[in-house]
Amino acid sequence: MASPRLLARFHRRRYPPSTAVSACCPFAPPRSLPLRDCSSAGMSPPKPSTLIRRAACLFTLLTLSLLMLYTATDSIRFLHLPSASLSSSTLVRIFPSYLNNSPSPNPMQHLKEVLGNASMGNNTVILTTLNDAWASTNSVVDLFLKSFMLGDGTHWLLDHLVIIALDEKAYNRCQAVHKHCFSLVTEDVDFQEEAYFMTPNYLKMMWRRIDFLRSVLELGYDFVFTDTDIMWFRDPFPQFFPDADFQIACDHFFGDPDDLNNMPNGGFNHVKSNNRSIAFYKFWYASHETYPGYHDQDVFNKIKFDPLISDIGLKIRFLDTAYFGGLCEPSKDLNLVCTMHANCCYGMDSKLHDLKIMLQDWRAFTSLPPDLKNESVISWRVPQNCSLHSLHHFGSPSPEINVEQEEEN
Repeated sequence: MASPRLLARFHRRRYPPSTAVSACCPFAPPRSLPLRDCSSAGMSPPKPSTLIRRAACLFTLLTLSLLMLYTATDSIRFLHLPSASLSSSTLVRIFPSYLNNSPSPNPMQHLKEVLGNASMGNNTVILTTLNDAWASTNSVVDLFLKSFMLGDGTHWLLDHLVIIALDEKAYNRCQAVHKHCFSLVTEDVDFQEEAYFMTPNYLKMMWRRIDFLRSVLELGYDFVFTDTDIMWFRDPFPQFFPDADFQIACDHFFGDPDDLNNMPNGGFNHVKSNNRSIAFYKFWYASHETYPGYHDQDVFNKIKFDPLISDIGLKIRFLDTAYFGGLCEPSKDLNLVCTMHANCCYGMDSKLHDLKIMLQDWRAFTSLPPDLKNESVISWRVPQNCSLHSLHHFGSPSPEINVEQEEEN
């Protein structure tokens, strides 16, 4: 029988001291032993079996890395994306929150945050939509924001304005010039180019806007919606009707704010959030299927007589063009005007030309002494390039001012 000493030696050879390392990497040194050179420790070179285990470990790690890379590449191919790199516009279409830079992946949550940051004390916000065609430097959005700076008591309203960007470039431009921006991405629709009146993209843009405004009402916010080609010269809130659920500007105003025959313009309206207005916006949006090929303004003109409006109990008021004018029917008195719209106008160049003149006329008016202001010696020189045959000028033209020499501040 073997002696106890031999048994102990045999036991130690079969069960070497634990090295506390993974079985796939047996070459790592035991934590409890200092690192020493193999020759100084009297240790023999690694056995072939040890080398094989090391190679197997490295092979396993390499295989796992390649598998992870293949999985990621296959996921990209599954999304039908064109190449090895993802452009930001591609990510926008798949992950809308990428464009929002939102702390929340939920666009609705991000909208709540933006509206909350821009809201007045009474849960009221000012909204406008913007696409790339109107967002470039020295384009419509710059004139729009400039009007708030030049207007009488309108600068503070910028703190409550939310710009709804319809494409990536418009969103980036908004972030450069304004503090309240929200990205409204629409699947399979490119709103970057100028949407000409009554083209398919124009109609999609208008109806997307109506549906979005309904969601704002459902979040509990009153809003003033304004087209970006509207110049803000005075605070409009004192001129709104306190008892109206829905009040809208006009292309032509016949003198009675309750007259449903007034010709409305959907580019400017003030809406209160309540059950009546929400039901109305749902009805308005659904009606675009009843009247295919019509834009929101024409559909409103049709449904404003519908008995459902009375059943809902919606109180509609039309805004006087003396305060809320436009190129279709300019405000006659610059002492009263709150907003002026470049409506009845086709083409970006024509619109920009007349908007610049509009701002110049306003600056000329505000530079007058009070007694001359009261006499209204200055009137609008627009429409010019936006003129339609049915339009005419109101009052005598003021001395000509070179449009190209407009000051930048």
